[in-house]
Amino acid sequence: MSPATIATAVRRKVPLLRDEDTVSDAVARIAEADVPALPVVDADGKLLGIFGEREFIGALFPAYLEQLGYAGFVPKSLERQLEKRASCGMEAVRKYTNTEHIDVGEDHSDTQLAETFLHHRVLIVPIVDGGQVSGIVTREDFFRALASRFAEVT
Repeated sequence: MSPATIATAVRRKVPLLRDEDTVSDAVARIAEADVPALPVVDADGKLLGIFGEREFIGALFPAYLEQLGYAGFVPKSLERQLEKRASCGMEAVRKYTNTEHIDVGEDHSDTQLAETFLHHRVLIVPIVDGGQVSGIVTREDFFRALASRFAEVT
């Protein structure tokens, strides 16, 4: 990885979610880590995907909502939906894990990572070394590191 930008943006000590963790536990760990998502791994530590804000919202609301252009007929009370779908908190995170994630290796350049954030619209990118997650870069952390470098040259 390019030491200039990625090294300042990568978070090496992040909690990993296990595929059998509950949605409630996952949401609490994401909030505690102050990141938009966390990597989900199997029992051997192999990256399976990502669970985060988008996946949590998907667990709370019916799957057909993301296919609608308009949801005006959906009840407007979030409280009602939270009560209705509270049971999803006990479900395994694997049910909602996004397996269409983007991950990069330790040798990825900062320019390649910028392209990843730009074109794939992901919130985090796991750094994988030998099949194991060695860290993550959030879009926000990458932006801050990039903005700092930009300020140095302007």
